Amino acid sequence: MLDTISPTPQQWDEFVIHQPRSHVLQRAPWGILKSEFGWSVTRIALADEATLVAGAQILLKDLPFRFGKMAYLPMGPYAYSDEQLDLLWEAIDAQLKQEGVAFLKWEPGIFEGGVPHLDRWGFRETSHTVQPPNTILLDISHSEEDILANMSQNTRRKVRLSERKGIRYYHGTLDDIEVFTHLMNTTGERNEFGVHDTHYYRRAYELFSADHTATLIMAEHEGTPLAGVMAFHQNHTAWYLYGASSNEKRNLMASYGVQWEAIKWAKQHGCDVYDLWGIPDEVETSLEAQFQDRSDGLWGVYGFKRGFGGEIVRSAGAWDKVYKPLIYTAYRVAMQFRA
Repeated sequence: MLDTISPTPQQWDEFVIHQPRSHVLQRAPWGILKSEFGWSVTRIALADEATLVAGAQILLKDLPFRFGKMAYLPMGPYAYSDEQLDLLWEAIDAQLKQEGVAFLKWEPGIFEGGVPHLDRWGFRETSHTVQPPNTILLDISHSEEDILANMSQNTRRKVRLSERKGIRYYHGTLDDIEVFTHLMNTTGERNEFGVHDTHYYRRAYELFSADHTATLIMAEHEGTPLAGVMAFHQNHTAWYLYGASSNEKRNLMASYGVQWEAIKWAKQHGCDVYDLWGIPDEVETSLEAQFQDRSDGLWGVYGFKRGFGGEIVRSAGAWDKVYKPLIYTAYRVAMQFRA
């Protein structure tokens, strides 16, 4: 007999870090981070006595006009068997309905061969995503020379150039977060995407650097900050979630050098995969046909990321489970109007 419980953050993290598909967005620190910036977090798990066997960390946000809440489940849930997963979905549905949730948005992440049993669980596919569905995965299990050899000739040249130009690369601290945020704002303006404020990046760093699963790598030249990368790792995967560069001294190629430092950091922590996290949601032929002519949104970073090699991979996308059809319909209309 399995019990439905609300695990503590410590219990939840101990369970998550041992999952084969363990993901940083299911870690307890991520839930804490989001709970300080407009969301609330609930963790629903099944336990066999004191041992967790299935669970999910779910974020909740109030909808406008007191229409209830939306729920968001990224990169989970986890279970050791299909039977446990079925029971977990029943527990999730019961709790979310009790909390007045209008619909659950689920982004399962990357699954080889697709996500099983979607029809059985009552989800419908949606084009409205929270995380970018497309990414580039680098195989970093080989030697540094092999990783460099798999880069485009132009990117490899820029990485090498960045190593010869007197740039200082270092692992930053909380004292560097304000400078990093300034670089993020510069990058967001240049590539037309939104960024967070200083407090957000500070808390992300505080929460994940506490157990050394995050780093902030900075690059500066003669006192001028040039670039920064905040990367995270869990088990054998690292994620490049935030990266920024200055408009100054771009000829020194610091953005390439700092990315290379992050890849080496991931290797040092036993990672086999480096996830470049977020490119336009297009097929590869369209990406290659358009990237030189577009710089809006994720197009502005695709040209940079593609040069590091790797494989373009699409996640399972976004799926919605509807509890309150009228509110969900109004939400979809609002999303179409915003688009």
